[in-house]
Amino acid sequence: MSVNLATKLREGTKKAHTMAENVGFVKCFLKGVVEKNSYRKFVANLYFVYSAMEEELARHHGHPIISKIDFPQLHRKPSIEQDLSFYYGSNWRDQISLSPAGEAYVNRLREISAANPELLVAHSYTRYLGDLSGGQILKGMAQRGMNLNEGEGIAFYEFEDIADEKEFKTNYRQTLNDLPVDEETAERIVEEANNAFGMNMKMYQELEGNLVMAIGQILFNTLTRRRRRGGTELATAE
Repeated sequence: MSVNLATKLREGTKKAHTMAENVGFVKCFLKGVVEKNSYRKFVANLYFVYSAMEEELARHHGHPIISKIDFPQLHRKPSIEQDLSFYYGSNWRDQISLSPAGEAYVNRLREISAANPELLVAHSYTRYLGDLSGGQILKGMAQRGMNLNEGEGIAFYEFEDIADEKEFKTNYRQTLNDLPVDEETAERIVEEANNAFGMNMKMYQELEGNLVMAIGQILFNTLTRRRRRGGTELATAE
């Protein structure tokens, strides 16, 4: 009997979802304020997170639950590698590192994979469905905010192996509903999904200091240029 896991996840994470959208880094992003250095650090963290998640999903390819929700066309690691090469250059592997919040996220993925692999469903849902939904809005914001040329630095948001994203999301949710989980397991998956939102929020919050400094520098440079122009115009008038 279905426990309507997809509905439980949607309803059970509404508050966490809203909180994540109101973190400063995300709010700035949604307003089109995207600072390249902060963004590339974010992408670097995602590289480690998705690498861990996709490794652990693959580790349980014969699991009665995990095997049903591990869709290769959702995998993001190759796309993130492409973006990191764009932002850091060909030697990007030597330049990126995992932040404390990112490390906690990766450790959690390893931990539940070893002890309770069915909870990986929560992380798959939180990350992949977010990428397919709101991530498509962020793609446009990233392009405009960083003045990127078409196709540059946004491979993470592009799902070339999915012809119809809306249809895929519908099928994904139906797969969630068809998973052989009982009520107790469903509740634990929802709880873990909320944990996933919390870990994502901490990664965003780590970047806020860098973002504030960058915006401050931009404002300072703008004001300095205006003052110089004003001084020049005054001297010319005299």
